[in-house]
Amino acid sequence: MAESARLLRLPPVADGARVRVIAPASFAQEERVERGLAALAALGYQPGLGVNAAERGPLYFAGSAAQRLADFHAAFEDGAASVVMSLRGGYGSNYLLDGLDVAKIAAHPKPFFAYSDLTGVQLRLLDEAGLIAFHGPMLAADFYLEDGVHLPSFRAALRNEACSLGAEEGLRWLRDGGARGTLYGGCLSILVSLLGTPWEPRTEGKLLFVEDVGAKPYQIDRMLWQLRKAGKLDGVKGFVFGEMLDCVSPGADWKLLEEAILSALDGLDVPIAIGLRSGHVSRQNVTLRFGVEAELTVGKETQLYLSAPWKSE
Repeated sequence: MAESARLLRLPPVADGARVRVIAPASFAQEERVERGLAALAALGYQPGLGVNAAERGPLYFAGSAAQRLADFHAAFEDGAASVVMSLRGGYGSNYLLDGLDVAKIAAHPKPFFAYSDLTGVQLRLLDEAGLIAFHGPMLAADFYLEDGVHLPSFRAALRNEACSLGAEEGLRWLRDGGARGTLYGGCLSILVSLLGTPWEPRTEGKLLFVEDVGAKPYQIDRMLWQLRKAGKLDGVKGFVFGEMLDCVSPGADWKLLEEAILSALDGLDVPIAIGLRSGHVSRQNVTLRFGVEAELTVGKETQLYLSAPWKSE
């Protein structure tokens, strides 16, 4: 396993900062884009769209791979912008991985908010450049909703502050225990899709967060099985599962999913929690930061504590 890069230091993002919004994958509904921009502005930020962010097509993409890649690089090189945010996920950011200029992005580091299809891009930048992955709300997926964003964790992430998450954020018990380690992960189906590529996720030995949407219990079981057989769960210190939105059939018992997870991870003597609303969620999308140290406690009180990335000077 290749050694991950040392974290790039990011300055705290000031209130009123400029946010560059790009579309590295699929396009979004115009109304959602407008509402998302208005919501960010109402919070005091100055959002602006990338040159090609409004492209529609070819197929389900927000422009060609070349256009999306150009916007991606330009967003990081934009000296006036302090934050980069994805418009939405969908599909298509995998086509950016070949041409991603990691060195260029590392020379202009800034928070990049995304999840879902962007998991591969975020983890490559974390693993190779040391850019913290801000697994959090996107403009036309979350900010356009009245209750789409968990503001305490969003603001803590921008300010480089510690953050504690628990029952109010959906987190609940699945298997007792405690663990501390580097938080890592993302969308489960995307993690599995990266196996066999040059950008395989470096999950081994981490505190692993995984989430998905619309994947039934047997599919979750199958993906965990594949990660395990690929050696990607070796030494994992603990597991945090997301809300797992729509991951049981209508009317089915939720316990089936939990039992499938416990069965797939049988023999791994580590704590397991579930329900944390980050990524594909029903409301208040929580911002996580992959690459930072975190502590998981699962028991009578279940909590995930994210440390501040750097000590105050």
